[in-house]
Amino acid sequence: MSTTHAPLPLWSVAWPVLGWCLLGGSLAGLAGGWWVLVLAAGLIGTVLSAVHHAEVVAHKVGEPYGTLVLALAITVIEVALIVSMMLAGGPETTALARDTVFAAVMLILNGIVGICLLAGGSRYHEQTFGQRGVSASLTTLAAIAVLTLVLPNYTTTTPGPMYSPSQLAFVAVVSLVLYGTFVLVQAVRHRDYFLPKGAKADEEAHAHPPSGKLAAVSAGLLLLGLVAVVLLAKALAPTIETLVANAGAPKAVVGIIIAMVVLLPEGLAAFRAAHANRLQTSLNLALGSALASIGLTIPAVAIVSLATGWTLTLGLDIKSSVLLLLSLFVSSLSLSTGRTTVLQGTVHLVLLATYLFTTIVP
Repeated sequence: MSTTHAPLPLWSVAWPVLGWCLLGGSLAGLAGGWWVLVLAAGLIGTVLSAVHHAEVVAHKVGEPYGTLVLALAITVIEVALIVSMMLAGGPETTALARDTVFAAVMLILNGIVGICLLAGGSRYHEQTFGQRGVSASLTTLAAIAVLTLVLPNYTTTTPGPMYSPSQLAFVAVVSLVLYGTFVLVQAVRHRDYFLPKGAKADEEAHAHPPSGKLAAVSAGLLLLGLVAVVLLAKALAPTIETLVANAGAPKAVVGIIIAMVVLLPEGLAAFRAAHANRLQTSLNLALGSALASIGLTIPAVAIVSLATGWTLTLGLDIKSSVLLLLSLFVSSLSLSTGRTTVLQGTVHLVLLATYLFTTIVP
């Protein structure tokens, strides 16, 4: 990837435009197995383009703002997608936000983090990062995750895995307060907690930042590409649902697949950073994305629930609660020393495999 004043590669400009052209074709009625393959290819190309532009913007604004840009951009679009699907689907979709947020948190904590630790450990044997920033991220994530996905099962005002309207409003405000405070700490008050230790290990980190004009163009193409990624994923969703149903797998698998697609830009960007021995940037992106996903999605769907009068299902079942708490516990241990090897990456990936397997075979 070029992060200097060189022009943007043609492919990185073409794919977002092509992605929107493919969406136009879907609206025009194009269908069939061949068209699904074309949409899938367009989706992959647009994801790669989004990652490229995210890294250009990140290099321009510097850490930790760069990782914050990508996390917030993708999460805002993810929230818009969930809210639009809830409004279109009605009360039957009240568990959609819970399933999507849970899948995103599990995929990030165990999948993205695990792959990054394993890739970095395999190449460099041992990697280091700033423990204070990661500790702040995990502390905030654990609080929001338990308050929104576990506690609803144990409140008594409203029976079942849901909050009463007043409780839901309170938790929505608390989630915003926690996430807002985290962003303040990350970007302003204690920015040094999230900066890489010492000099960067790769030439890319020492390259001159792109010009303001180039970064602005990349920011526009990043937004264009991210919207196209979400809409292409939505267009492919019916086909995915049909394939899952024909395979006899639970409906929750559909949410996992869509979450994987939405998280692809973040995952690839985090992997590239870890592979370049910039684990701090990789963890900033992964944990920041998990925080943005749950910290912004829950308040947004809470507003929809309170405005429409629908009962929002938030509480996880016992199996999912155990896996969530285990993932948070293991993450706090594996990232507690500021040093990681392939062992931590392997443990996280085993938890991911367990989550995916028990979803298919509950």
